[in-house]
Amino acid sequence: MKKIVLLFLSMFYLTSCSLFVYTSYNTSLVSVESPADAKVKYGETKIVTTTGEDGISKYTYEDDFINIVWYIGSKQLNFTLTNKSGYSIKLPWDDMAYVDEAGNTMRVIHSGIKLIDRNAAQATTVVPKNAKLDDILIPSDNIYYVSGQYGGWREKYLFPQYTTQEAATASPLIGKTVRVIFPIIIQDVQNEYVFEFSIDGAIVK
Repeated sequence: MKKIVLLFLSMFYLTSCSLFVYTSYNTSLVSVESPADAKVKYGETKIVTTTGEDGISKYTYEDDFINIVWYIGSKQLNFTLTNKSGYSIKLPWDDMAYVDEAGNTMRVIHSGIKLIDRNAAQATTVVPKNAKLDDILIPSDNIYYVSGQYGGWREKYLFPQYTTQEAATASPLIGKTVRVIFPIIIQDVQNEYVFEFSIDGAIVK
C-alpha cells in the first residue's frame, strides 16, 4: 500500500511539473513614434532599458512632457506614467489599442475595469502635473469566460505558451513586433504615441 501511495505521489509530481511549465519571453522597446502635432515641442527623447535583480526588463521612454516605464507581463502590459508637462494631462482609454504580432488591433481595458465590462466605455483619467500613475493594459480580445463551478472570467497569455524549449525557440513570434497605441491629451490636443516592442526570444521554465 505504501509503495502504491509513493508511486501515485511521484506520478502526481511529474504531472504537476509538466502542467505548470511556463514560457517567458524576452522583449525590447525598439521604437517610439512621438506625436507629430507642430503645436507641441517635445524636446529631446530617449529610450532606456534596465534589468532588475529579479531579471525583469523595464523600458523607459522620456521627453519633455512624459516619462513612462513599461514592463511586459505574461497577460498584461504594466506601466508607470509621470506627467512632466506642467499641465494636467488626460488618458482617453477608449482610444488606446494593442496591435498584436499579426497586425490585429484590439481594444484595451485598464486597472479598475471589471473583466466582464471589457466592452463598456471607460472614463478618461486625469493625471495632474508632476504626478504619477501606475496602471495596466489588457487586450479585451484576450478576456474570456469559463463556465462551471470553478469558472469565471479569465485572461489569455499575451504570447503562446510552449511545453518544450525546442518549440519555444522555433516560435514564429520570434522577431515579430507588437505595438501599443497610447494617446495623451495635453491642453485639449490629443497627441498619439506608438510604442513598438520586439519579441526577441522565449524561454521555457
